Amino acid sequence: MTSNSKTSGGPAPRPADEHGAPLLEVRDLHVEFHTRDGVVKAVNGVNYSVAAGETLAVLGESGSGKSVTAQAVMGILDMPPAKIPQGEILFRGQDMLKMSGEARRKIRGAKIAMIFQDALSSLNPVLSVGYQLGEMFRVHQGMSKKDATAKAIELMDRVKIPAAKNRVHDFPHQFSGGMRQRIMIAMALALEPDLIIADEPTTALDVTVQAQVMDLLAELQREFTMGLILITHDLGVVADVADKIAVMYAGRIVETAPVHELYKNPAHPYTRGLLDSIPRLDQKGQELYAIKGLPPNLLNVPQGCAFNPRCPKAQDICRTELPPLAEVAPGRQSACHFWKETVNG
Repeated sequence: MTSNSKTSGGPAPRPADEHGAPLLEVRDLHVEFHTRDGVVKAVNGVNYSVAAGETLAVLGESGSGKSVTAQAVMGILDMPPAKIPQGEILFRGQDMLKMSGEARRKIRGAKIAMIFQDALSSLNPVLSVGYQLGEMFRVHQGMSKKDATAKAIELMDRVKIPAAKNRVHDFPHQFSGGMRQRIMIAMALALEPDLIIADEPTTALDVTVQAQVMDLLAELQREFTMGLILITHDLGVVADVADKIAVMYAGRIVETAPVHELYKNPAHPYTRGLLDSIPRLDQKGQELYAIKGLPPNLLNVPQGCAFNPRCPKAQDICRTELPPLAEVAPGRQSACHFWKETVNG
């Protein structure tokens, strides 16, 4: 999907100081998977935060660690084989990794909700959408079946599903892909959480429906002043909705920046490659750019910068020394030995 960035006619970026204290802070998070072939280091020291009313987009190719980080935040990793050897996940200042299972369950769904990328497999095919939406109210608030159904209709109306009252007893297969994704959004909104994590919410949808879903998420976020973490591999999807971006590669964050600054002048070769891969109307008929090579095997991450085998700017130091996430400018960081050369083109 292509989209205009905030630097070319989109809505003006929010001021950096508009948002208050973070709702969520992820600090030095590591996630490993212990397999027969060895230890897969899926997340390697991730740090990010998101405040009320703020949208953080987490970008990267498949296998970069985006979804695993989100699953660790939600507490839905299968442990084992997953293991969190170190790190903190602070929600309103409290480390969820140190909470009891019961305390964490009270946060999940009620305070932090997640929208999964495959709505058809995430919804139970043998239960009506109204029953599944109403379950949140029956379990968490003790509502009667009748009242829960009424709340389900209200939620379906809120996410703009036509004839909600008539369709509340329909099953997931009776809805289109875009409507099923709206139901997933309604389910996430049911208890009016402080933070929503949307994991590839527009995957497998056509570009028109993608835009509708993203507009709906942005509208609901403004209405409820929620924090939003948007996980995607598509830079075009987030151009008009994100406040800041964290770019992940091989389990690490390699660049963070306010969205309009990242689009205007990326400070990491990987980010530049992702931007160059977006189809553009002014390049009609030209060959589409693609980053050479494949993401690394996380069982055997290359020494030094993990991106060095694919990087056009790689030099000897990139093959031996891991670059730190250095400050490029206030609010901007890049994990590249040659970020100055990258910024300067």
